[in-house]
Amino acid sequence: MVSPRGSSDKQSATMMGIGLDNKDGHKRVTKGNNFYLVGGSEETHEHMVETAVKVNEKLAKKGKDLSEVSKEEFSDIVRDASS
Repeated sequence: MVSPRGSSDKQSATMMGIGLDNKDGHKRVTKGNNFYLVGGSEETHEHMVETAVKVNEKLAKKGKDLSEVSKEEFSDIVRDASS
C-alpha cells in the first residue's frame, strides 16, 4: 500500500534539536538523514550535531532505524551518545 505522499506505510521518525542559547546573531541550521537541528550557540549547535551523528552510528550498529526503537531505548542511546 502507498501512502498519500507516495512513500510506503513504514513509519518514519525525525530527531529535532533546538538550541536556545544563541546570542551572536548567527542562524544555525543542520539537516541530516533523520535529524533537523536549529539555533544555539556555536558550541551548543556543534554538540547537537555530534550527538545526532553518534545516535545514528549507534542505531546502525544495532541494525535499527530511528522509528524502530522504543522511547526508553532511544533515551538510553541519546544518553550514551551525549556523554
